Amino acid sequence: MRVLGIDPGLNVTGFGVVDVDGHALRYVASGTITTRHLGTGNLPARLKVLFDGINEVAARYQPDASAVEIVFVNVNPQSTLLLGQARGACVTALVTSNLSVAEYTALQMKQAVAGHGNAAKAQVQEMVKRLLNLPGLPGSDAADALGIAITHAHVGRSMARLASATALAPGATGSYRSGRTR
Repeated sequence: MRVLGIDPGLNVTGFGVVDVDGHALRYVASGTITTRHLGTGNLPARLKVLFDGINEVAARYQPDASAVEIVFVNVNPQSTLLLGQARGACVTALVTSNLSVAEYTALQMKQAVAGHGNAAKAQVQEMVKRLLNLPGLPGSDAADALGIAITHAHVGRSMARLASATALAPGATGSYRSGRTR
C-alpha cells in the first residue's frame, strides 16, 4: 500500500509518500508546496496552488490512501481560519483524486513516530529519518507529512477494523440517531 501524508499550511504544505508492506516502510518521496511567492493578499490564488500541488503529487505517485494532519485551534482565530482553508483545499484535492482521507492530530502523529506526544520538531525529524532509513534529516514540514503517512501505516488498518466493528461504521456516520426522551 502507498500512503500520501499531508501537513497542511497556508505558506508551506508538506507532503510525504511511503510504501507499506506489512510492518516494513519504504520512503518514496517528500517535499513541500509553497505559496509564499504570492503574498498574503491573494488567498484564492494561494488555495489554488495548494489544490493543484496536491493533485500533481497524487497523480505522480499514485497513492492508495492519504492522511492529513488535523488543524489545531491557534491562539489567533484568524490564523486558525486561514489554516483551515488551506487544509480544506488539500482535503478537497485528495478527494478529487479519489483517495480515502484519514485524519490524525499532531499529538497522535508524535506518539506514533516518536513515542510521546510532546516530541519536538527535531525529534520527529530524527525519528522519521531512522524509521525510513534516510541519509539525512528531512525538512520539518516534509518530516511532519512523512510522520502522518507513517502514523496511518501503523494505525490505519486497526482504526478501520474498530470503526467497522462499532456503531461508527461507515454507513452510520452522519446519520441521525434518536436519543432518549422522557
